[in-house]
Amino acid sequence: MDWTRQIDSYCERLSPVYWAEPVNAVTNAAFLIAAFIMWNRLRGQSAPLAHLLVWILAAIGIGSYLFHTHAQVWAAIADTTPILLYILVYIFAVNRDIWGMKPWVALLLTLMFIPYAALTVPIFQLIPGLGSSAGYAPVPLLILIYAFLLRNRVPQIAKGLATGALILIASITFRALDLHLCGQFPLGTHFMWHILNAIMLGWMIEVYRRALITSRA
Repeated sequence: MDWTRQIDSYCERLSPVYWAEPVNAVTNAAFLIAAFIMWNRLRGQSAPLAHLLVWILAAIGIGSYLFHTHAQVWAAIADTTPILLYILVYIFAVNRDIWGMKPWVALLLTLMFIPYAALTVPIFQLIPGLGSSAGYAPVPLLILIYAFLLRNRVPQIAKGLATGALILIASITFRALDLHLCGQFPLGTHFMWHILNAIMLGWMIEVYRRALITSRA
């Protein structure tokens, strides 16, 4: 694998220089802001997985910044790995602490996300215009499935999950529109993927935080 191969996937990037995507790079600060807000909200609360999610959220911002400045294969891996880790940790947290599953059961079901994504991504790839964003589309669907299944058990938490899914759908839409709108809007819309994603990921930690408070009460 050529770790330093250049990647040009967004409207804003017109050259391989470091600051070719200034808006896409700078808007990654939204992830750090969201992480800081949730770090403060979790202060004094015994919630190890929630704190872990906050650190992963910050890592998402750093990884994405590296990708939108260096735009190389190694940076793309630094960008996507924390996202996958966040998804897996969050699923495990919900399985264990909201569904009340034993840790080994929660872990087993968490790992089922891999075949679930492998099965659903090709289906989403059939949607015209979705492009590479199809790789993220199974996530809001899974969140909505969880929200539906939890609607009677913890209705407020289910509503919170559904809200997060809707924000993510909007975020994925902006990501998918980026290359299609280059002619009309050269800046592109990928930066909205960062802003909305930061809001969504921070909100999902808040939903989990509230769920822990409710369960302990």
